[in-house]
Parts: sequence; structure tokens; C-alpha cells
Amino acid sequence: MDWNQIREIAIAVLLIVGCLMSLAAGIGLLRFPDLLSRMHAATKPQVLGLFCLLAAVALSAGQWVWVPVLALVWVFQLLTAPVSAHMVGRAAYRSKHLKEATLVADDLAQVVKGAQALEDARRSDDAPAESDVEHRG
Repeated sequence: MDWNQIREIAIAVLLIVGCLMSLAAGIGLLRFPDLLSRMHAATKPQVLGLFCLLAAVALSAGQWVWVPVLALVWVFQLLTAPVSAHMVGRAAYRSKHLKEATLVADDLAQVVKGAQALEDARRSDDAPAESDVEHRG
């Protein structure tokens, strides 16, 4: 077995694993019952699947000049997918678009209650007092 055969086998394995991970992400988006689990299915296997596909492209190109470009693509995906999933999850939690019965631990409840209390306190401080309204009239 020479180097080209080993490289072709590695490329094929990386492509198959990357496609299977992306397929798992797509199936998870369709089959999981609630928003949080769908969000998890969309981000976790997709990032690993993209890494496998980019590694296959780098091996297939056979030139080192493509490795930094492909690594940059993967790093941007690695940085943006979890952040966007986090923001969607927080928005879904605050707008009550999730099934609370499926939560094992609700660590965000205290944070949301504290933020709501601060917002209520700020609104009550901004409201004019009744005595101010009577004297203006």
C-alpha cells in the first residue's frame, strides 16, 4: 500500500464520517421534540461534521496553502454556532417557547427572576409619584 492509497482511504473515511455527522444533525432537527434538544442537535454534530469534511478537502487538495484557509473556516463555525445556539436558547426560554417539563435542572430561572425584579424596580423608579401629578394639573 502506497501513500496515495492511504490518503484516498483517509479522505473517504473523513467524508463518510462528516456526512454522517451532518445527517445526524439534520435528523435531530426533524425528530427531537423540543427547541433546546433540536438546538443541541443542530450545533454539536454539525461542527464536528464540518471539521471532517474540511479535513478531507485539505487532504484531497494536497497543498499546505489550503490548510490555514480551511482552519479559519472551521474556527469561525466553531465560534458562531455555539453563540447563536446560546442566544436562541435564551430567547426561547424568556419567551416561554420550551417545554419546562423536559428540563432536568433550571439554572436560568433565578437569573431571569433577578433580571425581572431589577426591571420592575427600574420601572417603578421612573414612574412619576402621585403627588407630582396632582401639583402639575
